[in-house]
Amino acid sequence: MKRVGMFVWNHFTNDARVLRECTTLSQNGYDVELICIDDPKDPNVKQYEEYNEHFRVYRLKRYPTLLTFMQSIIQNKWLLISLAIIWAILLYFLPITMLIITVIAGVLLKTKARVIWVRGSLILRMIIKGYSGNYDIYHSNDLNTLPQGYISAKWRFKKKTLIYDSHEVQTSRTGYENPWYKKFEHFFIKRIDSMIVENNTRAKYNEELYGFYPYVLHNYPFKQVEHNKEKVNLHKMLSLPEDEKILLYQGGIQTGRGLDKLIEAFPKFNEGTLVLIGDGRIKDELQLMVKEKGLEDKIKFISKVPLQDLPKYTRNAYLGFQVLNNVCFNHYSASSNKLFEYMMSEVPVVACDFPEIKKVVIENKIGLAIDPHDPDEIAKAVNDLLQNSAKRDFFSGNCVQAREKYNWEVEQGNLLNVYRNF
Repeated sequence: MKRVGMFVWNHFTNDARVLRECTTLSQNGYDVELICIDDPKDPNVKQYEEYNEHFRVYRLKRYPTLLTFMQSIIQNKWLLISLAIIWAILLYFLPITMLIITVIAGVLLKTKARVIWVRGSLILRMIIKGYSGNYDIYHSNDLNTLPQGYISAKWRFKKKTLIYDSHEVQTSRTGYENPWYKKFEHFFIKRIDSMIVENNTRAKYNEELYGFYPYVLHNYPFKQVEHNKEKVNLHKMLSLPEDEKILLYQGGIQTGRGLDKLIEAFPKFNEGTLVLIGDGRIKDELQLMVKEKGLEDKIKFISKVPLQDLPKYTRNAYLGFQVLNNVCFNHYSASSNKLFEYMMSEVPVVACDFPEIKKVVIENKIGLAIDPHDPDEIAKAVNDLLQNSAKRDFFSGNCVQAREKYNWEVEQGNLLNVYRNF
């Protein structure tokens, strides 16, 4: 049985794609160990978990021990006073040494230096764990774990296989505008054994950029069992009338997702309550926007929920939104998993008219594709489905057929094909 060491730069609490990949490999003759990051703020997150006999998760300590100790001193008044007294005494006897130590401690606690220290230490721990694992195949998810995979797989006498699984377009992505990301990826791309991307649009982009066509592995969810109709009662949770139409967005509350345009469009909706499930950097900003517009009774926010529970929320929706904005090629080329999550729950969509998403929506007749930058177009599409329940139900019915094609049970064969080549 071949052993797989997989890296991912998150807590592995809501990463559906990586969960599906690890599960499939562990059920098809591979022994998988996933190396990810611990979350010290969440007591429910375990540093070690066994998902099954051949799939284990190791969450590495996020912060260096010294940093944790220094922060505990700062937060404890009496400990800080005691340390100040000791420091003063040592400063008298060892002035130069203590001044050097003080300068180093001050630098380490500064924001930029602290970030470098934390990330550098974590990368080092990942490399040590990965290298010592001596796996047959190394699998790096996204650019931020590719150095760990490269060093673990290739810096040894008997080099190991390295797979680069790029979930995003690293060279054209929100928050990754620095040209060094492109140079960084270009350096490592010549040193991998295989690459996986999310769809054909991104594969063609990669071919133009690097001269080869990578494997395509679509981000489809597990097919939901048809008789499983369990729901969380969102209407009761949000104190809504039972006949209120829930207009749902689920996913990250991040820049470029079109959520500000959605809120701008909402006053033009004929009816319904907009519900956003998820967390992210701009959530506070959007909540303030809702408050300023006086829409707090009609636009509701729910924190992210565990992946296994999300369908229970999704099934409440009259329609779902996938309105990415064209702020980078990563968004323009996306075939986001939430589109297929709506499909699995028979929820028709109002979606952006970008190539991969529009193709699925139009060919399978599961919703409407619109210009996501125009609040008027968003409102027009929503009102069309609100006023025409027969049309909405037609799209919903088509989801049942479409999910037979766009599911992980079918798609996982492409992942196994990549591995069988080695």
